[in-house]
Amino acid sequence: MDKPDKKNFFDNLASKITGWTGSSSAFIIALLIVVIWAISGPVFHYSETWQLVINTGTTIITFLMVFIIQKSQNKDSKAVQLKLNELIAANRHTSNRMVDIEDLTEDELNNLRDFYSRLSELAEQEDDIHKSHSIDTAEKLQEKKSRIRESRLKPQASKQRKLCRNCVVDQLVSKRT
Repeated sequence: MDKPDKKNFFDNLASKITGWTGSSSAFIIALLIVVIWAISGPVFHYSETWQLVINTGTTIITFLMVFIIQKSQNKDSKAVQLKLNELIAANRHTSNRMVDIEDLTEDELNNLRDFYSRLSELAEQEDDIHKSHSIDTAEKLQEKKSRIRESRLKPQASKQRKLCRNCVVDQLVSKRT
């Protein structure tokens, strides 16, 4: 039982520290420290020790804050991913293939981005901007539209060919006469 308490202690500490360090009062305190340090320069004759104080202090704080902020960021990221997974799973119009995509490789994510770029291109061809569908649905819908357009164009093309043939026949007849 000790391990979960230690883990919760660090989680709570990291959350409190990142919350506080992102506040206005933390910024004002940090600014005051730098101002006091700068004002104290003449008193210490701008010595190396005077410079070492601020350098050491900021280095230690920065080093520790990197880990604390990263811990808090990882927790927040996981929470956001879980919320998004829940939204995906709960919506019947979304693709469940999107759940847990954060575990994919960089190349796999790039391929997925390319698919969504294609989806965007297909959506731009839609008459209704409020329509939403998966990649699979968008491709099927676009194929249907293409077939419909082709079937509409075929009769027109055959009429035009007939007209052209008639024109050629008319020209031949007029040359003979």
